[in-house]
Amino acid sequence: MRARRILGGTTLVLLVSTALGAQQPPTFEAEIEVINLTLTVTDSKGHFVTTLGKQDFAVYEDGIRQELSLYTHENVPISLSILVDCSASMREKLPQAQSAAISFAKTLRPQDAAQVVQFNERAATLQEFTSDLALLEAAVRKTEASGPTALHNALYVALKDLGRQKRAGELRRRAIVLLSDGEDTSSLITDEQVLDLARKTEIAIYAISLRENTEVDRARREFSQAEYLLTALSRETGGVVYFPTALSELDAVYGRIAEELRTQYSIGYASSNRKRDGKWRRIVVRAITGDDLLVRHKLGYYAPAR
Repeated sequence: MRARRILGGTTLVLLVSTALGAQQPPTFEAEIEVINLTLTVTDSKGHFVTTLGKQDFAVYEDGIRQELSLYTHENVPISLSILVDCSASMREKLPQAQSAAISFAKTLRPQDAAQVVQFNERAATLQEFTSDLALLEAAVRKTEASGPTALHNALYVALKDLGRQKRAGELRRRAIVLLSDGEDTSSLITDEQVLDLARKTEIAIYAISLRENTEVDRARREFSQAEYLLTALSRETGGVVYFPTALSELDAVYGRIAEELRTQYSIGYASSNRKRDGKWRRIVVRAITGDDLLVRHKLGYYAPAR
């Protein structure tokens, strides 16, 4: 099949496969427009489901069923941004956060690539995209805590950086894995600008919001703008937000994200709606083999405009 991907599918991110066979992932060339989605499927107990085939999925765009033109469940490479909050409030938490992030980076395969970005009042790329695990580990260990938190700026820059990693005709999942412990205090970019950009990309966002488990903190959580944004970003892009209550939970959370990335499905379809009106199109994917299966994915995309 000859096709090209357009802005709006989910390539992740985060964004992979259960098999590491030698088969090369499919590539596509320009002729028709294909909407790409990455699917995470779980059962009623939260276990990842890895045995579904193309015939087990039904895809709807604005309520109209679409015909799948692409399905794969193995050997899709990943491009990943590992973002670490290094504001002053992270100083005591950083050693354990570094250890967990390093363990996560070590789950990447030779065909994958990741960058390491620390942020406080500004975002600094400590390691450009690489598959060299030693370089990634060294970059994580370089992170240092100081200054205020520019969360919005960091997410915006990471979305742009990952967007530049997109190559015409390449099927690749792309994702951001973010660890932060506080509210934005110094960004020039607004939360709405970040959310709008995320909706226009093929990047899934996985967020870890690390807060102290105190009575005051639990009372304030309802009013946390940062946690509202991270929840919205993860929901819109097909990722997940986690709220661990202790540093000791970080290894398990990163491990859960790594497992998800290895168990995802990649599908694609050519939209039956040929209008180039630039409007938002809602996507719903269902697993038709069982009522107890939950399918998570990017919620929609903007149609191309004339």
